[in-house]
Amino acid sequence: MTEPLSGHVIAVARDDAHRFSKPTRESITLIAGIGVEGDAHAGTTVQHLSRVRRDPTTPNLRQVHLIHAELFDDMAERGHEVHPGALGENVTTAGIDLLGLPRGTRLALGDDAVIEITGLRNPCVQIDGVSEGLMKELVHLDDTGATVRLAGVMSVVLEGGVVRPGDGIRVIPPAGGHEPLQPV
Repeated sequence: MTEPLSGHVIAVARDDAHRFSKPTRESITLIAGIGVEGDAHAGTTVQHLSRVRRDPTTPNLRQVHLIHAELFDDMAERGHEVHPGALGENVTTAGIDLLGLPRGTRLALGDDAVIEITGLRNPCVQIDGVSEGLMKELVHLDDTGATVRLAGVMSVVLEGGVVRPGDGIRVIPPAGGHEPLQPV
């Protein structure tokens, strides 16, 4: 029997205002069906300002944003210095290929929290405010002409709990086939 995929939390972040980057914290609290307690994007319906303008009743599939720390190393090699929280993520992970997970994958974070991956983050040009040209690195076309999105994954909170740097992450694959992640 194979050991379940696992990784760990590098950093956690939240911000009560709609700013692009989020300050890192000693811990965050996830609330089932809502998101990160005290974060501007917490709620049962969309909280991202441009999406609220389109349809404020749309379910919030972007309650918790995760980015893999390995992306920061890759971007550093390309001349972009990026740190946890800088791209607006709530949880920075290590040891898990977030972008390769199928839709519906659950991640158990720390002792109690469980989230479900809903899709890929579709970033906006504000990313270039972190580092000029970063947007082209995070969203580009591959050799076949397919759009590649590297700016992390979005999720909803199924079970609440406190999440801290150093906490373990356990990957729980979805039942059924592998449904690739799409932008949400």
